[in-house]
Amino acid sequence: MIVSRQSTGHRNGKDTRTMSKDNVIEIKKPDTFVDDPISQILRQGARNLLAQALETEIETFLNQYKELRDQQGHQRVVRNGYLPERQIQTGIGPIPASAPRIRDRHQKASKRVHFCSAILPPYLRKTRSMEQLLPLKGVSTGDFGDALSALVGQEAPGLSAATISRLKTVWQHEYEQWQRRDLSGKRHVYFWVDGVYCNVRMDDKQCLLVIVGATVEGEKELVAIEGGFRESELSWSQLLIDLKSRGLANGPRLAVGDGALGFWKAIGKVFPMSKCQRCWVHKTANVLNNLPKSLQSKAKSHLHQIWQAENREEAERYFKSFVNAYEAKYPKAAQCLQKDHSSLLIFYDFPAEHWRHIRTTNPIESTFATVRLRTNKVRGCFSANTVLTMAFKLCECAQKRWIRLHRPERLAEVIKGVKFVNGIEENRIAA
Repeated sequence: MIVSRQSTGHRNGKDTRTMSKDNVIEIKKPDTFVDDPISQILRQGARNLLAQALETEIETFLNQYKELRDQQGHQRVVRNGYLPERQIQTGIGPIPASAPRIRDRHQKASKRVHFCSAILPPYLRKTRSMEQLLPLKGVSTGDFGDALSALVGQEAPGLSAATISRLKTVWQHEYEQWQRRDLSGKRHVYFWVDGVYCNVRMDDKQCLLVIVGATVEGEKELVAIEGGFRESELSWSQLLIDLKSRGLANGPRLAVGDGALGFWKAIGKVFPMSKCQRCWVHKTANVLNNLPKSLQSKAKSHLHQIWQAENREEAERYFKSFVNAYEAKYPKAAQCLQKDHSSLLIFYDFPAEHWRHIRTTNPIESTFATVRLRTNKVRGCFSANTVLTMAFKLCECAQKRWIRLHRPERLAEVIKGVKFVNGIEENRIAA
């Protein structure tokens, strides 16, 4: 705020009249948050809907006790105004709300009826969805205010460093409980596995060992997420053994992953009946790295012809064609493809309806692309526990949007050991 004083009068002393005028100019504080009419309309609509919901709730409550009467014959439980208004932080900004209250005229305090709103409980300052959103949108305690300003409205009250630290403690406790959950009765037909490296400082070259499983009902769910040392066989073995000790008696019929030898050796020892499918996205990237950029686009099309072939015989022809085309001048590219020949075509032994799901590790890759986006900004600000907790909360949220397997009824046939040839049940071919 700037205050300027102006005065007028004659300097010769003949006129002693002096007029003073204060000009008050208010300089507004720069604001990086840009509001818009749509957000204002949404917040006003949300306020009205919340008020209506609270009115419906209090009316329902009063109807339950409308038969109660005091000594004068008046209704005993009546409305008694509202509690003080408070701001509730939501995903569209702060919403003012005031919970109604009641009065019970019973003379004895111990027998009076009390009302507590389930919609707007005491001390509520932010919606539960906000607490779930924080680990996904923020990157560090100090940056939460800036990260959320445009998301939750101007100033975002209640999101102090102390509040964020408390929420992180809660998330850590939830993650630890999830790690100890009982897996008895669980059955996963497919596993998607990957070792995810984040661009943050973690001790001992740790990475995130992630397993996503497909249930018998066709739903994808997070099975495990642990810190491991360079995707080693020992780290994967410890993870798989832990799952088995907590009740996961049967391993997957098929595991899909990249070329990390540690996992393939580990699952062969812990769940020897599981088949292994190499991820075509990882393999394509590895092969193209051994080719000049001028040839990568054409080579990529050739590789797509292999895994998009209608049957194994056609895929084998495209496979040999690729090797013959590049082996002479680019032997490393051909060798990179040939060394995983059998494991790249295992998906032909499973239902054709599931091929779109089991040829790549896309459920993991798409989810952890967001984790890398968050950690790229503050590479040196995360501990291993913080990365694991954030990744767990992210997967927990993303799991709700994972696509269900197409034709899930086929999974029961896979479990029974029905043999498939080129994606079709063998008995149907014979018929």
